[in-house]
Amino acid sequence: MSAAPAEHLPVMVGPVLRALDPAPDARIVDATLGLGGHAEALLRQLGPAGRVIGIDRDAEMLARATERLRPFGERFRGVQARLSYMSDVVRGQGLEQVDGILMDLGVCSAHLDQPERGFSFREDAAESPLDMRMDQSRGETAAEWLARADEDELTDALRAGDVPAPRRVARALRERQPLRTVGDLLAALGDVPLPRRRHHPATLVFQAVRMAVNEERHELETALEASIDLLAPRGRLAVLSYHSGEDRTTKAFLNREAKGCVCPPELPYCGCGRSPRMRIVVRGQRPDADEIDANPRARSARLRAGERL
Repeated sequence: MSAAPAEHLPVMVGPVLRALDPAPDARIVDATLGLGGHAEALLRQLGPAGRVIGIDRDAEMLARATERLRPFGERFRGVQARLSYMSDVVRGQGLEQVDGILMDLGVCSAHLDQPERGFSFREDAAESPLDMRMDQSRGETAAEWLARADEDELTDALRAGDVPAPRRVARALRERQPLRTVGDLLAALGDVPLPRRRHHPATLVFQAVRMAVNEERHELETALEASIDLLAPRGRLAVLSYHSGEDRTTKAFLNREAKGCVCPPELPYCGCGRSPRMRIVVRGQRPDADEIDANPRARSARLRAGERL
C-alpha cells in the first residue's frame, strides 16, 4: 500500500503564470500534466473561452488530474501521450497552433510518494521493484534496463545525469547484478564512495537511471523543437527543470532560437539566413525562499521562458 501522499504543491505557480502571460481566450498546452496543479491555476486565470490541453504519459496521474479538473468541463482536455507526441496531440484536438506551452519536467511528486513505483529510496521503498517507468504499460523497467545496458551505456547515462565518477559507478552496478529492488541498487552504490553534496549521494544516480529508462532527454529535445511550429506569434513557452542537464538543454535551445544565425563566429557575414524565432523572457528564475520553505521539492527548480516572434 502506498504511503499517504504529501500535499501536492505545484512549483512556482505565480512565475509560471507571469511567464506565459495568457490572454483570457488563450489555448494552453500543459505538456507534463502531473496532478494538474499548474493546469488548474491556468484555468482559473483564463476566461470562459480559454482552454487547456493536458498531456501525461502516466495513466494514473492523468486520471487523477482529470478528476481534479472536472469542474472546468470542456475547457480542459486530457490526453495520455509522451511529451514528444505533443504536436500530434494538439492537432488531434483540432488545433494547428496554441498560445502557450508549459513543460514541468522531471518526476511528479506523487511518484515519489508511491514507494512501489521505485522512484524513491526512502526507507519504506527498500523492497520495492526497480520500475521507474512513467508509463507502466510499456517499455523496460529500470531493473531490465540495468540488466541489459553494458558498462559504456551505463557510463553515458550516469555522466548525462551529472553523477560523479560515472565509470566507477557503472562498473559497480554491472558487478552487482541482478538489481531487482530499490534496496539492491542502494547496496550496489554502497560499494562506491560518492561525495555528499546538498542531498543524499544516491539522488543523482536514481535520477540518472530514471531519465535513461524514460528517455527524458530525447523527449525534451523533441518537444522543444516542436514548440516552435506549435506556438502562434507571441505565444510563449515556459519550462521548469529540476536537473542541470535539462536546464542546460532548455537554455541552449532558447539562446539558439533567440540568436537565429548559426554560422561559425569566424565568418565575416551570415551565410545561413536564419532569423531569430524567439525572444527570451525569463532566464533561469529560481523559487524564492518562502516557497522553498513551504515546498522543499521546489529547491532545485529553474524556470526559463521564451516568446515566439
